[in-house]
Amino acid sequence: MLAMEWLTGPFEVTFVQRALWGGMLVSAICALAGTWVVLRGMAFLGDAMSHGLLPGVAVAALTGGNLLVGALLSAAVMTAGVTVLGRTPRLSQDTGIGLLFVGMLSLGVIIVSRSQSFAVDLTGFLFGDVLAVREEDLALLGVALLLALAVSVLGHRAFLALAFDPRKARTLGLRPRLAHAVLLGLLALAIVASFHIVGTLLVLGLLIAPPAAALPWARSVRGVMALAALLGIAATFCGLLLSWHLSTAAGATVSALAVSLFFLSHLASGLRHRRRARLSGAHPATTD
Repeated sequence: MLAMEWLTGPFEVTFVQRALWGGMLVSAICALAGTWVVLRGMAFLGDAMSHGLLPGVAVAALTGGNLLVGALLSAAVMTAGVTVLGRTPRLSQDTGIGLLFVGMLSLGVIIVSRSQSFAVDLTGFLFGDVLAVREEDLALLGVALLLALAVSVLGHRAFLALAFDPRKARTLGLRPRLAHAVLLGLLALAIVASFHIVGTLLVLGLLIAPPAAALPWARSVRGVMALAALLGIAATFCGLLLSWHLSTAAGATVSALAVSLFFLSHLASGLRHRRRARLSGAHPATTD
């Protein structure tokens, strides 16, 4: 009885219920975008784009505008910049991303420093506040999830070819440059939709850790996405539960658990492979 109350008690509170729903929606969105981030090795790009939101958020906060709109505009600038610099033959993609990352982050800090009152809540921007999710936020996250799902379904074939064989994508007429730009847009959508829930420093936890944890166990890209969403939801539920009882930061606890699931997944996968190798060695195949 006490154990059941320990598990369900926090979720009887309205704002924790909203936080759980918000985290579940974010987990699903991040699973759709994060799977491609992991498959294509784009973690640095995701980190750069999440921090590149600062100028738009800072301007919106200082002018009394909508933070989500400001973040969306910054994400659009970052997406366009990465796309353009990626076509520069003498500049590596990592170099271009790094320059945009530093430039946008510096611009954001400059904008914040111009305010005598420092009206922009940098702590909220960096770490989010999952316990402050409102019903309007849930509605926006629902729309973002539907949009991310539509992009993922329509672009699945092109994204798949782009991830494993870009030259074949061009041969098949799948327009890899356009597919890459759309994929950047999907990544930007996931980051913008998630940053006010878990913050820009922690969004990568849900964006990368669950898909990376799902990778050894799933046999298809769609399987990775589905399992990643379930792992993200599990991290959200357990993170909120632990943060309630241990009085820790909710967003950080959720992200830390997501990363912990990654390490546990790969540890279990390694043990499974070792066991199979031992069994294979103990029972060698025979031929007639």
